[in-house]
Amino acid sequence: MKITIKGLFVFIVSLTIFTLSACSGKISGEKNPNLTRTSEVTDTAIIGLEPGNRAPELAYQSPEGKTIALSELHGKMVLIDFWASWCMPCRVENPNLVKVYNKYKNSRFTGGEGFTIYSVSLDKEMKLWTDGINKDGLIWESHVSDLKGWYSVPAAIYQVTSIPANFLIDGNGIIIAKNLRAESLERTMEGLMK
Repeated sequence: MKITIKGLFVFIVSLTIFTLSACSGKISGEKNPNLTRTSEVTDTAIIGLEPGNRAPELAYQSPEGKTIALSELHGKMVLIDFWASWCMPCRVENPNLVKVYNKYKNSRFTGGEGFTIYSVSLDKEMKLWTDGINKDGLIWESHVSDLKGWYSVPAAIYQVTSIPANFLIDGNGIIIAKNLRAESLERTMEGLMK
């Protein structure tokens, strides 16, 4: 039996299409029931990093040594913000975060009551981290880090390869949007208000 490159290619493509259609339902046109509007999401949402997915849990230490879990903020709109004191674009963005936090912290949204920020630092030194928090007036309570810099476990979980980076989640922990900056963050928050 003689196998040609063209025949082998056709076989591999056919096998790939069959495998994808059998495993994901996307080729066959089925709609993934877990990727729905945030108001319709149930506890069956898949854990992932795309809008419609349930955000992976994080639980790390604050500067005071208290472990703060992301799930403790359940019920609120939360911006998971990855930053570092040595990151100039992060420091430039911080005043925008403070403005949005102050404007929306007590607001009612279609996906939650109130708004807060869960700041994840990629700093390596405690003093630089806490100085950054204080100098930039980051007044929300949820600041965490494992002080491992680019080897940060939470950054790896969220596949963060550059900062600033963020994920906006609703009160059920479902990702609504990601990498919102300045005006786009404020417009998104405004659009989610009741």
